[in-house]
Amino acid sequence: MKKLSVLLFLMLLVTSMAFAQGGKEAAAPKADAPFKVGVIYVSPPGDMGYSYMHDQGTKAAEAYFGNKIEVIRMESVPENDAAARAMEELVDAGCKIIFANSYNYQDYMLKVAKENPKVYFEHASGYLSNANMSNYFGRMYQMRYLSGMIAGKMSATGKLGYVAAYNTPEVVRGINAFALGARAINPAATVTVVWTNTWFDPSLERQGAVALLDQGCDIIAQHQDTTEPAKAALERGKYAIGYNADFRTIIGNDKVLVSPMWNWGNYMIPAIESAMNGT
Repeated sequence: MKKLSVLLFLMLLVTSMAFAQGGKEAAAPKADAPFKVGVIYVSPPGDMGYSYMHDQGTKAAEAYFGNKIEVIRMESVPENDAAARAMEELVDAGCKIIFANSYNYQDYMLKVAKENPKVYFEHASGYLSNANMSNYFGRMYQMRYLSGMIAGKMSATGKLGYVAAYNTPEVVRGINAFALGARAINPAATVTVVWTNTWFDPSLERQGAVALLDQGCDIIAQHQDTTEPAKAALERGKYAIGYNADFRTIIGNDKVLVSPMWNWGNYMIPAIESAMNGT
């Protein structure tokens, strides 16, 4: 009987201790959950272009933070209401910072940012902002100027072609810088532009380059996501200027003179770290 009384006392003591810690048994401490990061790409990251280089930046962040972060990717998201829905899905999934890599996402991001003040939003290349929404880009016009100097030196005709995406400040300043660089070497150089009004369309990009080659351009530069303009130039025995990634490595042709390249990890890593620290 004494043994039973002692057992009941011990059970009562354990139960009392559990309720003293919040009315239930104390759970074992859980490891910190990873900080969730959302990324939205306008094109497939496997295209070796703009979104590919953004994804390289994302992978650099994953390597840097390890299991401290969890990345959720969305690719080939249209620049319309689908972008807002994609951002809302990332918020619902628990993302605390969201990167979107295309100019025409900015209106949708601003709307979603205002509705979710506790989430950080990062928009590439635009100008709209909010207390929790920033813009990021780089001085690519400097690289464009240098590539224009090379094109001005290497062109036999002085006729340079440029396959361009949209008539946005980002694209226009790149074209202007390229032209200024070319004319610094050859004051008579001209730059003829073909607009595709798309960021990613391999067929249209190739057609634009072919049209410029047919007009006598002997070097093709581009603000596009794929290697198709460069390939079209090389197939005609002409020179090409790459963009985003190292086209010479990708295409394997020395007639790719140079490629202005991005390293987005240099921005994404400190941005994520700042968000994690609440700063």
